[in-house]
Amino acid sequence: MSQMKDRMEKAAKMKDEDKLYKREGILYSTVLSPPETLDKLKELEARENDLILVAYPKCGFNWMVAVLRKILNASTGKDEKPPERPPLVEFLPPDVQEKLAEMPPRRLLGTHLPPDNMPPSFFTKKPKILVVFRNPKDTLVSYYHFMNKNPLLPSAESWDKFFSDFMAGEVPWGSFFDHTLAWEKRLDDPNVMIVTYEELKQNLPEGVKKISEFFNLPLTDEQVSSIAGESTFNAMLENSQKSHGNLGNIFFRKGEVGDWKNHFSDAQSKQMDELFQVKLAGTNLGARLKYDLYCQ
Repeated sequence: MSQMKDRMEKAAKMKDEDKLYKREGILYSTVLSPPETLDKLKELEARENDLILVAYPKCGFNWMVAVLRKILNASTGKDEKPPERPPLVEFLPPDVQEKLAEMPPRRLLGTHLPPDNMPPSFFTKKPKILVVFRNPKDTLVSYYHFMNKNPLLPSAESWDKFFSDFMAGEVPWGSFFDHTLAWEKRLDDPNVMIVTYEELKQNLPEGVKKISEFFNLPLTDEQVSSIAGESTFNAMLENSQKSHGNLGNIFFRKGEVGDWKNHFSDAQSKQMDELFQVKLAGTNLGARLKYDLYCQ
């Protein structure tokens, strides 16, 4: 977190228009993910026993980081405190990426990157990959507030402007819809597990159990119940000052399902409905998102 604070201070002195740059059609943070960092990622060597966590921004990534660390501690009998650095590999400077090789197993590595932009070894070394999705309307709302709170990123300006940018994929890490379609192509990979934010909110104990089994981290029923109780979004929000310091209010906001109804106009809702139909209707992941249930 100390490194993150240094980066925030650097970004605070920058103009908004300088905080993002485009690489291969996708916007990235100038401070967090400069070109040399993304170049070095191509060489990052995954291990078969790594735990890989993937999520498009604001789909529950930080929530799942905390859940996975609790699962790791309970399963191994350890009580290791979270490291200062976030596990997002695209935030790690080249020298820090090299130090990953010195980390003991099992490493928790994460990314917001779409699969085609992830380190190739994430697939060739066959580690288990957990991918978290969230309905796009709530994702957009959460992303809007995140942009306005996070000094590392440019202000989202008006709601209408950010809505248009999100729909066009002109936001950091690119298009939500393209990210989803890229994972649709990998659904048959036995090393990939898909979960949704909404499923986890509805039945967290079942989610903890399935995730622990997927990563081969056995838990007792009592451990599952305990971890789920400590990992509700409200519990995480209350603990965010301890876990993330002054950054807690940036990473954790409401965590509600359906908050989009407080932001979208009828025309905007219809516009996203139409884009979802064009992009994801008829896909397996589109069905998993239960769009008709959560976005109507």
